[in-house]
Amino acid sequence: MFTFAYGAARAVRNGLTVSLFATAAFAAPVTVAALGDSLTAGYGLTQGEGFVPQMQAWLDEQGAEVTLLNAGVSGDTTAGGLSRVDWTLTPDVDGVLVALGGNDYLRGLDPAVSRGNLDQILTKLDAADVPAILVGLQAGTNYGADYALEFNGMYDALAQSYDLPLYPDWFTGLRSVDLQAYLQDDGIHPNAAGVKLIVADMGPAVLDFVNSLTAH
Repeated sequence: MFTFAYGAARAVRNGLTVSLFATAAFAAPVTVAALGDSLTAGYGLTQGEGFVPQMQAWLDEQGAEVTLLNAGVSGDTTAGGLSRVDWTLTPDVDGVLVALGGNDYLRGLDPAVSRGNLDQILTKLDAADVPAILVGLQAGTNYGADYALEFNGMYDALAQSYDLPLYPDWFTGLRSVDLQAYLQDDGIHPNAAGVKLIVADMGPAVLDFVNSLTAH
């Protein structure tokens, strides 16, 4: 017959309690705000088809304990995102997905200005001790090669400066397909099927970010 000494039994019980507590703490649900523009907001799509609901569904399928908030505003530039980052940081927000710059690019704004705005956003998040993941956007050469080089490089530079995870290009999931089949009629915004491909490619990076928050 196998018996535990009292001290051994107590140690096992205490160890089990600590283990269960650690597991519960690791699995605690977190809230992530997606601070972005029309790509984040789900422009032109019905409820449930946009980036945030599709990414939420993907994360749910992975078993992630996270609530993704839609803080996307159509037409927003990096300056617009900066103007509302303070009220996006409600007490329940544990992390922020920063996905801005597309409208700056469409308007041909100086990349130095865009970088400065993103820098200020990340400074505010850092000061509030709220982790972030940065989602970039790769510009073409319609404003010239120098513009594209400076615009595209700002995301990597900022991610390195703040030691943040970076997903380099929002449209990576559509780069290897017939792009027009996955865009809306405006030729800019993805349709529901396009969002699904974007989410499938970006999802693992967002999941890693979420897991880093639950382990924080």
